[in-house]
Amino acid sequence: MLRRIGFAAVVLVASLADAGVAWSSGEYDVKAAYLYNFAKFVEWPAESFPSPDAPFSICVLGRDPFGQVLDDVARGERIEGRPLVVRRLKGWDDAEACQILFVSTSVREDFEQLLGGHTFRRTLTVGELPQFLAAGGHISFFLEGTSVRFAVNADAVARTDLQISSKLMRVARVDRAKPGGSQ
Repeated sequence: MLRRIGFAAVVLVASLADAGVAWSSGEYDVKAAYLYNFAKFVEWPAESFPSPDAPFSICVLGRDPFGQVLDDVARGERIEGRPLVVRRLKGWDDAEACQILFVSTSVREDFEQLLGGHTFRRTLTVGELPQFLAAGGHISFFLEGTSVRFAVNADAVARTDLQISSKLMRVARVDRAKPGGSQ
């Protein structure tokens, strides 16, 4: 039942985006819903978690643009039987312990260097600047008119231990952005 609700949420958000629904005041409400649904449509290997009962972590690195919205979305939810938690990080040190890492625009001066210096084989990295994918990020939000959309760096994801559902890929713009323009 919960999986059907989660899939319905992805379909709903995607169909609203396709319909051109404006999200100006609720942009981060939509992005929070996407982050939650990414958790449901990506498979993480067991090694991504320090123990069988460890929570599933969505982390925000840098200034948090979500406010309470992301906490509200995660409250009481479970991913693959694990409690869903939201963590705010002050630096990159704990970033690879997260299952989803949202990289705020406030760290834009550092992300190109730091994304290149981390492997993130078991962490899905999500940003919202155009250069995020080219720097090696996995998913980047963008606005198309007033609709929130997302793009997937298929080459960067292919170098991870993560498996993104074809259902999620169907609603994404797929880019083949390689870090540094090589690889």
